[in-house]
Amino acid sequence: MKTKIKGRAKTIFKLATLALFVISFSCSPETELNAENLDANNARSRNKNDRKSQNADLKTLVKGAKISTANGLDVGPDGYLYVASVVGEEIVVMNKNNGKIIKSFGPSDGVLGPDDLIFSPDGSALYWTDILVGQIGRMDMTTGAVIKQFVAPGVNPIRFSEDGRLFTALDFLGDGLFELDPDLIDPPRHIISCPPPANFGLGFFNSFDTRMEGDKLMLYGPLFALNLVIAIDVDAIPDNTIFPPDLSGLFSGPIRIVAGTLGDSDLFNPAAAKFGPDGLLYVLDQAGKLWKVNPDGSDDKTLFTTLQPGLDNMTFDDDGTLYMTNNDEGWVAEILPSGQARYISPGGMIAPQGLAVMAGPNNQDMLFEADLFRLRQFNGTSGRQENTYKGYLIPVVPDVGIASMITPMNLSLDGEDLIITSWFSGGVQVWNPVNGVTEYYPDFTSPMDAIRYNGDIIVSNQDVIEGIVGLFWASSGDPIDLGGVLALPGGLETDGETIWVADWFTGTIWEVVFDGTTPESWSPLIDGLSNPEGLALDHTGGLLVVEWGASRLSRVDLATGERSTVVDELKLGNPGVGAPPMWSFDGVAVGPSGDIYISGAGINVIYKVPQK
Repeated sequence: MKTKIKGRAKTIFKLATLALFVISFSCSPETELNAENLDANNARSRNKNDRKSQNADLKTLVKGAKISTANGLDVGPDGYLYVASVVGEEIVVMNKNNGKIIKSFGPSDGVLGPDDLIFSPDGSALYWTDILVGQIGRMDMTTGAVIKQFVAPGVNPIRFSEDGRLFTALDFLGDGLFELDPDLIDPPRHIISCPPPANFGLGFFNSFDTRMEGDKLMLYGPLFALNLVIAIDVDAIPDNTIFPPDLSGLFSGPIRIVAGTLGDSDLFNPAAAKFGPDGLLYVLDQAGKLWKVNPDGSDDKTLFTTLQPGLDNMTFDDDGTLYMTNNDEGWVAEILPSGQARYISPGGMIAPQGLAVMAGPNNQDMLFEADLFRLRQFNGTSGRQENTYKGYLIPVVPDVGIASMITPMNLSLDGEDLIITSWFSGGVQVWNPVNGVTEYYPDFTSPMDAIRYNGDIIVSNQDVIEGIVGLFWASSGDPIDLGGVLALPGGLETDGETIWVADWFTGTIWEVVFDGTTPESWSPLIDGLSNPEGLALDHTGGLLVVEWGASRLSRVDLATGERSTVVDELKLGNPGVGAPPMWSFDGVAVGPSGDIYISGAGINVIYKVPQK
């Protein structure tokens, strides 16, 4: 197995760098993306003669969850559940009895990828954390007025104490602990700092709770990366306390370990800790476990229930009812006293992106879908989910053995294998349903697509921060020189001889012919397309192109370069808030049957165009 070792800090540093670009992008009036304006531009970009498909029957094969990642939640003063969704870029207001979505707040309301949220003790204001742009948001529940304050990339958990003090911490894109001015006027108080060389020395203090112990205000919460639960005497820590690389600060002074043992723990990525009505600390583990912990003991815990992996956050209602979310599956549930889940809003596919199709049993298409935290396998005829495989933001890469899967964002077929691409994980992998990861190339900061060619893998990269934009060989990382014609390459396709590259920015599909590993010639097959993304060869001599900017699937005749519309008015992925500009990937794939599959992230579906 070809494996390159990539450190945890290196991976997170790349994400933090991307987040900094997100901030500058989203704060610039010249480049800010507005969903309403994009929709208007998309409508104007369509040719009037192409508005209705005349030659295809579009069906919905798979319907996903109502929410694209379900993250932090709280019960509002109106009795509704308020649920944050990072990927959905929204806060959903939901009836906690039947799951009906009452309304939602999105980018037009200043909500830019919320990870956690909390109401003020008097219920007058809603606060949330926009993790990628590093901002805290505050909405006045009477007037609807929103104010924002920048803290740092990675702001994740947010919690009030009973006496109205407000705290947040950094996860994944940074590390540390802050106290905030509830009016978001005074600058944040930096309690725990994690500068270089120990950039992530605290271990990501995630969704936490507070408790008064005499005159001490204590914060109880999980360390996601260290598999521990700790208690912090928040007023006994001097401002800007720096954790040393040996983590000695975890074992003395104002911080103590409540559950787990460093290096040997039953916990695996604990993500939230909240006090229940029984006085015990409930600890949610992303591996799918919910523990009850004695906050006054030392690793005194019992397993309460086991649920689907991907658990994200939880909250108790005033009557003691426990509500929980699942990030990977997008569900929202009430956890009954028996430990069983009553699903208020059922889960499923959360972020359909890249697609690939293999030949399955009985000549049926076997469809694979990149779902950000999961790789899902569906029956191409019935749409039934047949398998699911977990992807990890920070994959485990052993010295010997199989690496874990990165977060899948794009797919291409490679014989009996799949090539997985993820800009979020910063890597490319070759994966087999039986053997797992067989090749791993972790040194691409923003890879968007990858295909097998001439015994190697060609990768399109969109690192606009460092200017590393273009095509590259996976094995060596060497660039493929096309004379600078590519502005923002994304989708790739090949018939084994010719390579087609979609340039998202210019709207051009480039046709490239190689002599061995050297590009021999390149020329535009077609230009004037509207943000082309996914590419796939059909069975009739055409190249299928997903045009994100026009919300349609087009077909380009390879002999003439002429474009025709296959289907339009698709609900494709929503615009992101920064880098890379494509953000998500709108995929298309053709099965051995000739049927066409399209990812519709805008409404969380997979479309199908059956062969006629």
